Amino acid sequence: MDEEIQGLIKRMSDPNEKEAFYFADKLGKKLDESGRDAVIELVKGDNWEVSYLACRALSQSSYNEESLDAIFEAINDKKNRAHQGAFVQILEEFDLSLRFVDIFRVFLFGNFKAQALAKMYLDEVEFDMTPRTLRKAEKHWNHYLHNPEDEGSLQLKKLEVEPILEEIRELFSED
Repeated sequence: MDEEIQGLIKRMSDPNEKEAFYFADKLGKKLDESGRDAVIELVKGDNWEVSYLACRALSQSSYNEESLDAIFEAINDKKNRAHQGAFVQILEEFDLSLRFVDIFRVFLFGNFKAQALAKMYLDEVEFDMTPRTLRKAEKHWNHYLHNPEDEGSLQLKKLEVEPILEEIRELFSED
């Protein structure tokens, strides 16, 4: 890995660095393949702030799609539950058109801020849909129905989710 990239990772990860966001952005613009792998490992790390900065760096890189699996893994990791919203917010920098099911899952199971942001993405992003996408979304919905956080939220969630799924079903029934 390039020395400059190593230096940027070190500066970005330094808890005393006041310009960590600047170094994350600079790192993202200079990232190469070996640096990408190191930054993806930071996304999976235990320090949520460094993980978030690593996500930010990846959002500035040309490795958008390759990065999303690690970012969704961080979003769904229980250790990041309190900070899910920050991780979901960084997704606005990525192409989410192939990630309907991942966003839908965050909408169902995320914390309040993560759910609100996921709902915004569901409303605003133009997703590439397939019958498989629908089946996977229905699988997560059925899991949610059998494992709701509380009965009150279940009714509200039904009002939001069922029209989404019905619209997708109609899309494929026209074929």
